[in-house]
Amino acid sequence: MSGRDSPFAFVDGALDRADHLRDDAGALNAAWPQAGVIVLDADGRAFADDDRALRIVAGAELGGGPGAATFLGLREGRAWFFADATTLSLEAPNRVDLRSAASHWPAWQASLFAQARALQHWHQRHRHCGACGAALAFRRAGWLGVCTGCSSEHYPRTDQAVIVAVGNGGRLLLGRQAGWLPRRWSVVAGFVEPGETLEQTVAREVLEETGVRVRAGTARYLASQPWPFPGSLMLGFIADADADTPRASDELEQAQWFTAEEVRAGLANDWAKADAEGEGIVLSSPISIARHVIRAWLAEHDAAHANK
Repeated sequence: MSGRDSPFAFVDGALDRADHLRDDAGALNAAWPQAGVIVLDADGRAFADDDRALRIVAGAELGGGPGAATFLGLREGRAWFFADATTLSLEAPNRVDLRSAASHWPAWQASLFAQARALQHWHQRHRHCGACGAALAFRRAGWLGVCTGCSSEHYPRTDQAVIVAVGNGGRLLLGRQAGWLPRRWSVVAGFVEPGETLEQTVAREVLEETGVRVRAGTARYLASQPWPFPGSLMLGFIADADADTPRASDELEQAQWFTAEEVRAGLANDWAKADAEGEGIVLSSPISIARHVIRAWLAEHDAAHANK
């Protein structure tokens, strides 16, 4: 992945959000002709060139001013906007989905795409007020929805979820969903519920999905990743658990312990070939924080063994 420093996608190259400009129509209009615009179709795919690189549209090419385009922020002094293709008379040779972009585009462009896609999804799913049902009017350059009926304000929503590498001695707890490719496994994840701490979410989700009990006080935060599929923030943890026997659940068709060597081999296997015949498991995509927390658990295990 070009230009990536983080071990997972959608983090490097994030824009200066420049919140102070969202209410400054004059400044945004002045920046528009030289601005970069990322265009997404109704399915959230980005317009791309013949070689499937990002099709960067200049504001001057579209003419006028920002209009309904959403201001994303600044990069090296240049303003960037997102525009919905349904509002434009514009075409492109190709359209690229976000997962493909994360694997092949420069990191800052994948992060730009992720931000645009999350905002697009919010706009698509929040057209009416949840309190009175009237239509929303988007203001502050696309970052605020104001109800045309009761004047209540609506802001972009991000759903927090934990993702956790659960260990027991030299073993890692992994699970697989029914629709996954045959050899694909990953760590446990789940959404935070109202009134719940992140550590409580870790313990509850692991117990609900696998029947394994996380030991109190062992959950350690590692890192976070925006995950715009469609609008989550993944919060990565490592935790220790009792030696319970894992079981299947509504979420997972299988859950079991794997040794450190099995995990090491799984990381070495090509994640894109989980449906091919071969030995061992295949672990999460390199673009995801799931792979990062697995690597972190393995590094802790190896460091503990090296000191014995």
